[in-house]
Amino acid sequence: MRYPESLKLGDTIGICAPSKGCDDEEKIEKLSIAIKQFQNMGYKVIETASVRKDKQGRSASAKVRAKEFMELWNNKEVKLIIYAGGGDFLMEMLDELDFEVLKKSTPKWTQGFSDITHISFLLNTLCDIPSIYSENVKDYAMTPLYQNLTNSLQIAGGKELVQNSFEKYQEQIEDNQDGTYHLTAKVEWKNITGQEEIVMEGRALGGCIDCIDTLIGTKFDEVKEYIETYKQDGIIWFLEAYEMNTPLLQRILWKMKHAGYFKYCKGIVFGRPYIMREDYQISEKQAILDAIGNLEIPIIIGADIGHIPPQLAITQGAILKITSKDGKGTVTNRLK
Repeated sequence: MRYPESLKLGDTIGICAPSKGCDDEEKIEKLSIAIKQFQNMGYKVIETASVRKDKQGRSASAKVRAKEFMELWNNKEVKLIIYAGGGDFLMEMLDELDFEVLKKSTPKWTQGFSDITHISFLLNTLCDIPSIYSENVKDYAMTPLYQNLTNSLQIAGGKELVQNSFEKYQEQIEDNQDGTYHLTAKVEWKNITGQEEIVMEGRALGGCIDCIDTLIGTKFDEVKEYIETYKQDGIIWFLEAYEMNTPLLQRILWKMKHAGYFKYCKGIVFGRPYIMREDYQISEKQAILDAIGNLEIPIIIGADIGHIPPQLAITQGAILKITSKDGKGTVTNRLK
């Protein structure tokens, strides 16, 4: 794994919008506050031209989005790229990127989640470059910053963190206009494969399963080659869903299994989904076990990963050690 240079105070953070841009007053205000907060912490900030634009769910054309991403990537002053947000159409940009060039380039930390999976997953599997699966830039408008946000910056700074599961989570995605999370529901990690305690360790691979499904079988799909490269480490899959029903979840996992994605898998951890409709009275747990329960690997659901905040900062491509017992969990990111 080709780890980037560590982020330090005084370094530059770049912001771009490879999917949806900040297209309304409230989002633009949050972006501005976030930038000010970074500056107050001691970082310089630059943003690309299309960050505050949006048309039909896209900040710009695929070619322009790719160009702006590469502007930050090639800027030697930029040590961390934090994305403006998720969306639905980042995959259009992939055809405009030269991954052979990225493979030979100096690696750089990037951070974001949701639709950002399309680029973070490929930086990992195609280029051996890790990234931070955590909040996009607007959450940095929060005052004071919640622990998950500062943890992400520490990982970009080269620190190997042990993160504990949170006590409570926010039940719905909200705009959080008052600048904080509304934590009302109890966090409960669930071991669904029969173990009282799960301890798993391996190289992290995953993201938003809605996006991973898009990539399966395309010219960008080199997952089997990746897991062969890292078979001595084993793979920990971290997965979370934005919006789907349980039959679709089962079909995607079935497809991943038959595509060979779970070879050398040491375990799977599922984050809290934003929308998971239980069609045919099939629960999330049942859909997962029906699809991959016969793999005889430990599986956790309800973890602090993904769209329902707060989420732990997961280092895509790093070695993770994950434990789960009595509804609580820990995640250790090892940068090796």
